[in-house]
Amino acid sequence: MLIRRRPSWALPESAATPESVYLSRRHLLGAGIGLLAAAGLSDGAEAAPAAGDPATDPTRDLYPAKRNPSYTLDHPITPEEVSGNYNNFYEFGSDRRNYQVADIAERMPRRPWTVKIDGLVEKPREVGIDDIIRAMALEERLYRHRCVEAWSMAVPWTGFPLKDFVAWAQPLSGAKYVRFETFVNPSVAPGQNRFIYPWPYIDGLTMAEATNELAFLVTGVYGKPAPNQYGAPLRLAVPWKYGFKSVKSIVRVSFVEERPVGLWEQVQGREYGFWANVNPAVSHPRWSQASERDIGTGERRPTLIYNGYGEQVAGLYAGLSGEKLFM
Repeated sequence: MLIRRRPSWALPESAATPESVYLSRRHLLGAGIGLLAAAGLSDGAEAAPAAGDPATDPTRDLYPAKRNPSYTLDHPITPEEVSGNYNNFYEFGSDRRNYQVADIAERMPRRPWTVKIDGLVEKPREVGIDDIIRAMALEERLYRHRCVEAWSMAVPWTGFPLKDFVAWAQPLSGAKYVRFETFVNPSVAPGQNRFIYPWPYIDGLTMAEATNELAFLVTGVYGKPAPNQYGAPLRLAVPWKYGFKSVKSIVRVSFVEERPVGLWEQVQGREYGFWANVNPAVSHPRWSQASERDIGTGERRPTLIYNGYGEQVAGLYAGLSGEKLFM
């Protein structure tokens, strides 16, 4: 008889707080424009949608995707209005605490968008993002997200398992790592005009990490295509690692033999290493990681080893005691 044991971090669906309906300020602004037009205060021409407007996403018919009940939370989902306007996305700005990043990110066109798949694969190719999304089975997962800066949130991501993408890409046996690369477009991403950062943003995972059940490629959030500031149209979510490992707005996935050196590892390797697994006992050189602040509730709670996903991922690191696994 097969007995399925629920992971330690998973709770029944009834334990997950349902998402409330939050109106973003962009919706309010849109409503205001409509009222002005109705009152004859505009020239009657309809404003063109922003280049990054999720409402124009060609795959919006796939949302909301069915929630996978294996991935639940023990605290409330962070409101969209909060998580959508608290972003570390240095391509678009460095002030995560206000609307700056979200507003600037809207300028980035979502289509056309292609992803290059290369390196040690059977057939290198460049594929349109819509073809990738429609080739995969989308699902929703509730994940914890933990930033290296000691704040956290809880997000309902929509996407597909990275291991499914890996299988679809058909890597060769010599591939040991998966290297992710983000877009470069300084005309819409002003942060990329700051030459103190070695653009493009790069980071990577081992093949074992990439094919773990938790590694997830994200296309949507809160039941719809993801707005740009979340890393649309394709981003990575690896919830047991600090957030800087979850590369946003991916344009290239390479299967390689040598370990990739990420952007933050290049900038300051003493503080931001390749592994970046969450551990409350290992402090950042400039602050403690023992606790975290939930940006949705303002509560401070103890940090969990591997962000609470140790049962699923701790085995990936057996025999690597000589490595700096947590920073």
